[in-house]
Amino acid sequence: MTDRIFRLDRRELVAGLGAALLSPATPGIAAAEGRASLVLRAQASVIGLRPGGPETPIWSLQGTAPDPGLRFKRGDAPEATFLNDLPMPAVLNWHGVDGVPAAEPLLARSPLAPGAKETVVIPLRHAGTLLCDLRLLGDAQALPSRARALVVEEREPAGVDRDEVLLIEDWRLRPDGTAIAPGIDPKDAVPVYTINGLSTRDIPIRAHERLRLRFINGCQRNVIAIKIEGQEVRIMALDGQPAEPFPARNGAIVLAPGARADAFIDANVPTGSTSSILLHDGKEARPIARLVASTEPEIRDAPLPNAPPLPSNGLPAQLELKNARRFDVALGGAQADWVKPANFAPTSAPNRADRPVVFHLHGHHFRLLDRLDDGWKPFWLDTLAIDSGQTQRIAFSAETAGRWLIEATATDWAAPRLVRWYSVE
Repeated sequence: MTDRIFRLDRRELVAGLGAALLSPATPGIAAAEGRASLVLRAQASVIGLRPGGPETPIWSLQGTAPDPGLRFKRGDAPEATFLNDLPMPAVLNWHGVDGVPAAEPLLARSPLAPGAKETVVIPLRHAGTLLCDLRLLGDAQALPSRARALVVEEREPAGVDRDEVLLIEDWRLRPDGTAIAPGIDPKDAVPVYTINGLSTRDIPIRAHERLRLRFINGCQRNVIAIKIEGQEVRIMALDGQPAEPFPARNGAIVLAPGARADAFIDANVPTGSTSSILLHDGKEARPIARLVASTEPEIRDAPLPNAPPLPSNGLPAQLELKNARRFDVALGGAQADWVKPANFAPTSAPNRADRPVVFHLHGHHFRLLDRLDDGWKPFWLDTLAIDSGQTQRIAFSAETAGRWLIEATATDWAAPRLVRWYSVE
């Protein structure tokens, strides 16, 4: 029944991405000599993927205590310390941290040896929903790893009653209960999805309460669509950057792996009822969470008016395309300039697949250009799913000098992650 309400195939899911684009805890944050600090440790961990069964070994990225999202304020410059307690080299990969060449993996930060640690200052110039993970070197490893959300709050109040991080991840579970890393043929493994590390989650709400839901696609390879039944969903930000607010197309939020969307909803659930949050992976829809109406009185007498746009992070309102430098970048297939991260070297050369490919640009956010003219969509992105045989045009203002990675990964569990780099001089 659920699937009849919310049916998509894989091609529609990727196409939908293009059409859709047409009480906080802080135990991982500490103060150090007047500067905020962040400690992240790569270590062995477990996760519950089998109801009633033993927990599954994985690798994780932990702060000083588990929490769904580490939080800072725009303008903070935390001193981030990374410790590697894994039996192989690891490197932190940041999604949404623009203009910090000193934190760029493989180019400025070499993989960290087992037992080693490093510290780097990360100026957080932009507010938004960010992500970090260990997955750049994660292909074909002994175990898969979890991602971590990082929230940079606006200096001004966002006008919401509650702010929730919803990190969705996927796993491939073998019959013996072990989980396999991406880059390996899944064979008889079955897909399992979690939200904030759980198989499902109930989110209590009160009538007319305004929620900011920070959806993060932490899946390894899958493009997903999220739909909240019975609720009007307004998109306020994409990939950590404010957008001109717009309603989710057909009520669904479509996200490529690593992509993020901030959505506002004004709770419209009668007392004692629930509203399912459905996840569609191109094959079937499944409930991943629920909004559960509280028995408490309405939080206010009537819904709030539509929220204004979130404060700008200072990215340019206009891009001058007339004199822009233009480059063609082919994705997928046997391309000499693309290499696996484990084989990457900064001395590599800078700068048509048969399946959808996810493109992730480091260092800068970009505008998605219209196909028929030189206009662009009214939002910024750092991640984009591109269907097989399709060409997409993007534009960005090369504001920060440095060397930056570009990632490309086919939407297939066994497909390798590939990288190359570009330079802003």
